[in-house]
Amino acid sequence: MKKASVILSSALVLGTLLAGCGNNNNNAANTAATNAPAETTAPAATNSGNATAEAGQYQDGTYYGTAPADEKTGWESFVLLTVEGGKITKADWDAFNVKNAGDLKKKVSEDGKYGLVSKGGGQAEWHEQAAKAEAFLVEKQDPAAVVVNAEGKTDAISGVSVGVSDFVVAAQAALAAGPTEAGPYKDGGYHAEGAEFDANNGFKSTVDLTIANGNIVAAKFSGVNAAGDDKKQYSVDGKYGMKAGGASAEWHEEIALAEKYFLDNKGAAPTMDAEGKTDAISGVSINVGEYFTLAEKALEGAK
Repeated sequence: MKKASVILSSALVLGTLLAGCGNNNNNAANTAATNAPAETTAPAATNSGNATAEAGQYQDGTYYGTAPADEKTGWESFVLLTVEGGKITKADWDAFNVKNAGDLKKKVSEDGKYGLVSKGGGQAEWHEQAAKAEAFLVEKQDPAAVVVNAEGKTDAISGVSVGVSDFVVAAQAALAAGPTEAGPYKDGGYHAEGAEFDANNGFKSTVDLTIANGNIVAAKFSGVNAAGDDKKQYSVDGKYGMKAGGASAEWHEEIALAEKYFLDNKGAAPTMDAEGKTDAISGVSINVGEYFTLAEKALEGAK
């Protein structure tokens, strides 16, 4: 294939999440908060910043970059690169879900819940194809070597049929940003839930967090009832009815503000009264104390 400029289009993510994928719901309104770093669609880091596209010329360290999230599925790709002796020695392509938080995409695929082969007709599962793309980048030492067509796919890597635009964009963003220090947590998805269903509303509180490059990048504060309904979606669908009861906002709107506060403050909780309410988050009148407690519990597994 004739080498051409990389087309930095939005990633075409193959396969949607299966019902068996737990909390990964595709409804855009039922969205987990995310504090992923600003994406960039800058071209390959050629002779700029802390790295160049010249093989063997990268500054040693760990690099992290993201691509824009897929609007339909919520998956946001990120790439972690390890540079030693001026060369990329390891590439890790993964994704977190900005709608639902929880497990990283590789884990979902490895657990058989992504279903690229069984449901999407793919030639191999997503994590297997991602591994081929990673190996290609380590070999070529330059994301621009992954020549992408108008559909976001490439003929440059044998065995890879999934869209790779987001891989290229995230890798270029990582190199453009330069080496970075990882946060204090272990990458992955973490979950915690309340001990029992609330006697008044019938829901048990749940918290799902995603860690990438050691930092909290997505959070979902929600709940589940005995019927298995997701509390956020239940509110989005108009079934929780806070406004009908005289509130100024629906439950999912207020809890989204609590998620944002949690991420903006790197997991720190606001001052709360005995009822678990706070004046520190404008627009939030609901009890949020249990969510910050559960988030702290979830993070215990990430230390």
